[in-house]
Amino acid sequence: MKRFDILTIFPDAFSYLSQSILFNAQKKGLVKINIHNIRDYSKGKRKKVDDKPYGGGAGMVLKVEPIQNAVKKIKLKNKKSRVILLSAKGKIYNQKKAKSFLKYDQIILICGRYEGVDERVAKYIADEELSIGEYVLSGGELPAMVVVDSVSRLVPGVINKESLKEESFSSGNNLEYPQYTKPETLEIEGKIRKVPKVLLSGNHKEIKKWREKHSKKLTKF
Repeated sequence: MKRFDILTIFPDAFSYLSQSILFNAQKKGLVKINIHNIRDYSKGKRKKVDDKPYGGGAGMVLKVEPIQNAVKKIKLKNKKSRVILLSAKGKIYNQKKAKSFLKYDQIILICGRYEGVDERVAKYIADEELSIGEYVLSGGELPAMVVVDSVSRLVPGVINKESLKEESFSSGNNLEYPQYTKPETLEIEGKIRKVPKVLLSGNHKEIKKWREKHSKKLTKF
């Protein structure tokens, strides 16, 4: 079983992880996803998780103590674990990195927020920092879901093997061909739009040629 532990201050943001493929993966016992509220690991009545940055500046910074307490509590003993901080300054995440996470029993994902996270989390608690792209997000919750989804799909039994072979980035050519399904013909904005005849022919050799010809190169994260 692949276990994911997500540390966040917005635990209600993760309803996507209980839907569709991920729901079935958890039901089958192939994947386990735990959501942890960082506030639960903060001391004091106010359960404070952030504070003003030293040296001045706008916004607030996530404190190191609650995150440290959470990681200590949830990290599995005698298991291979990987602690990841999701932040704008992390290395860009890609399919190769997703595959590398299969060797770990547990993946702990720390969701950054506000103006950032105390740098001691990146230096001394997390094993690495990751970003899902060169753009700005409000926090690490969406990146965490991207990591969970992309890694879970690679866990044996979650996705049909044949489907995995045909998926983008799986073969290394990073190509995607056009897909069609029923109905065979349909009127769109006053014109009849049809499925290409070759896809209806049953000639798999010609279909393969057509798909190769019309494939487009995808951009990696």
